[in-house]
Amino acid sequence: MSEFEAYRGLFVAESRENHENLVKNMLILEKGGSQTAIDEIFRSIHTLKGASASMGFMEMERLCHTMEDVFQMIRSGSAVITADLNNMLLACSDIIELMLDDVEGGGDSSSVNPDEQVKALKQWISKNSGKPIEKDSKPAVTPSKAATEKIKEIVDDTNRPRYSITIKVADDCAMKDIRAMLAIGNLESLGTILSFNPSRESIDEGVFEGTLILKIASDVGEDALKTAATGTDIASVEIAPALKEEQAPSTDASDDAKPEKADPKQQSASADKNREIKNLRVDITQLDHIMNLVEDLVINRGRLKQIAEQNKIKEMDEAIGMVERSVSDLQNLMMNIRMIPLNHIFNRLPRVVRDVAQYDGKEVEFVMEGGETELDRSVMDGLNDPLLHLIRNAVNHGIESPDVREKAGKTRKGYVKLSAHRDRDNVIIELLDDGAGVNVEKVKSKAVEKGLITKEIAETLTTDQAVDLLFMPGFSTADKISDISGRGVGLDVVKRSIESLKGSIRVETNPGKGSRFELLLPPTMAIVDVMIVRINKRRLAIPISSIVEVANFKDEATHRIGKSDAILLRDEVLEVFLLDDMMGKSEGREILIVVQYQKRKCCIAVDIVEGKQEVVVKPLSSIIGNTRGVSGITILGDGEVVPVLDVNTMV
Repeated sequence: MSEFEAYRGLFVAESRENHENLVKNMLILEKGGSQTAIDEIFRSIHTLKGASASMGFMEMERLCHTMEDVFQMIRSGSAVITADLNNMLLACSDIIELMLDDVEGGGDSSSVNPDEQVKALKQWISKNSGKPIEKDSKPAVTPSKAATEKIKEIVDDTNRPRYSITIKVADDCAMKDIRAMLAIGNLESLGTILSFNPSRESIDEGVFEGTLILKIASDVGEDALKTAATGTDIASVEIAPALKEEQAPSTDASDDAKPEKADPKQQSASADKNREIKNLRVDITQLDHIMNLVEDLVINRGRLKQIAEQNKIKEMDEAIGMVERSVSDLQNLMMNIRMIPLNHIFNRLPRVVRDVAQYDGKEVEFVMEGGETELDRSVMDGLNDPLLHLIRNAVNHGIESPDVREKAGKTRKGYVKLSAHRDRDNVIIELLDDGAGVNVEKVKSKAVEKGLITKEIAETLTTDQAVDLLFMPGFSTADKISDISGRGVGLDVVKRSIESLKGSIRVETNPGKGSRFELLLPPTMAIVDVMIVRINKRRLAIPISSIVEVANFKDEATHRIGKSDAILLRDEVLEVFLLDDMMGKSEGREILIVVQYQKRKCCIAVDIVEGKQEVVVKPLSSIIGNTRGVSGITILGDGEVVPVLDVNTMV
């Protein structure tokens, strides 16, 4: 892999973060914003521009440069943000996202043409500045105090050789300041830079003509320093030894009298140059591979433990105990590394709410809470699309138009709230709106119209049963097809996606007042605690999180109600599952496992409870496909493959 390709992934990762920050603050700015928001916007677009230029992605750099010109006018107060301008800038941000997709796929951003957006922005600049903007012009930057103050050197008390290095950037380089900063970064890894001319701050602000002179203390030699300073668009690098006396020129009598005392701030700055690297970016595929290895360790840990118990070898028991603790610590550490804050999804949603509301001509206040709540990456990957569907539906179907709301005695602006929090072993995500709620009669009517149920059945449905119809494939209450909804895909996809994550979805609605969608998700899907039971001499794993209690069972205590068996347990009538189809018929069932999904309970009759165990759950193969009642399989310590019960589909 070339050095350029090695930096491609880093460029994409950092650029996506800056792009996300750009969009988030543009939405804040649209609502009135603050100086902080415009400063964040300017920082992000400036970084995107510089990074794309340094990588040679010139189409992206051209678009970012023009956007920066617009933001500079807003930042300086010579122009104000308007709805039309913000629409234009958000459209540009969409183009940047497409360019990043192109770069991530191995391109150079040139497959996405930004001519239309650049032309529109330049026309806006010309109209609002009162004069035509010059091609490729840059916003004027006033040198800061740091850029114009007298250049001072950092004191270095080591005996390392000193060098004076003159770096000249090519005249035709579009981003001279970025190239200079790249050279500085390379040199800092080889020694301590004692002085800059011009100052580092001025280069960072873009005040740089193309020639950089610096002094460095390093023991790697001239050749290594010259190689580090050389790079793309660097016209020349000249290096020469510098005398130690030159590094700390006196500025007054007190400096002459006490040359051995360095400025504490300078010492701090020097120490900062040699700080340790605290964070690393790691390819997610490597983390997935490590996770697979950890899962193998968990399986083999159980196998070793079983062998030790069978052979009763004391020394082996002690060794396995130590291994078990290490594997547990490694497993917990790995799980924590894979946990990602929900903000990675939440931060994209204000833009969705804004666009859908604008498309529908609605006013919506969108509030988010609990974005710091963490989920495993595998769960997070499957959550993005379902959450997007729900947000769109809340605005498109839930929130009424301002005039309708006003007639109903509501505020013209609708309210949508997305929140998340941990509840014991689960993560709960709630989506609330103060809209019209679900029109139950309309749902029934549409279901009859589509042939999903008969008119007679529709008349007998409760509100909750009618709401459940929303999750049937192909169901939609939209009267016409639009870009937002009405194509017969949506809530059925949401339900399938959430259940594939071993989660559940529940809906509460109050006609005329709004709806509440609750998603209950496991923080991770890979390693779970289960209870191992036996039915007809076969093992079955039941997730501990679903178990309410364990009770004694007698066949004569069951009663036939309709097509199901039921039992009266603690003043509750609970359906009993014998699982004959899955496990075979057993004559020795003596124990009831009471399980719960949301607020509904049922019982599973089993022969023996072997005990609790931590297992790795593997999904069923694509050949077998999804099987009702089974969420996956696990391998126990003795090598037996055991099905893991999916309580959600049973209750």
